[in-house]
Amino acid sequence: MKNNDFEFNYSAPTNEERKEIESIRNSYLNKTKEISKLDLLRKLDNKVKNTPLVLALAIGILGALIFGLGMAMSLEWNLLIWGIVVSSVGVVPCALAYPFFKLSTKHMKAKYSSQILSLSEELLNSEIK
Repeated sequence: MKNNDFEFNYSAPTNEERKEIESIRNSYLNKTKEISKLDLLRKLDNKVKNTPLVLALAIGILGALIFGLGMAMSLEWNLLIWGIVVSSVGVVPCALAYPFFKLSTKHMKAKYSSQILSLSEELLNSEIK
């Protein structure tokens, strides 16, 4: 007579494996993550503050590089006149970087102030209730 035993082996994933499986699974799920009003307020505030800063830094760095090229032309390559001209051109963006920062910050505040104020008012009034 044949032995008709059924053999079954089960191994559950460990906690670490389960966490890894869930993280991989979550990365493929199409989540429509709802942005809270506070997150939106933070995002708008960062946009108003960071955009002018990045642009002003880019202008200042570009001016400094042009100025440095002019200095190298004068001191290393013995092109005195051209070095002075290029350095003078490089000073202009360096000098205008801060006024550009102030002007663009003012523009961004004017552009987004109504949204930020209405969102902050809405958040402040919802906390009181």
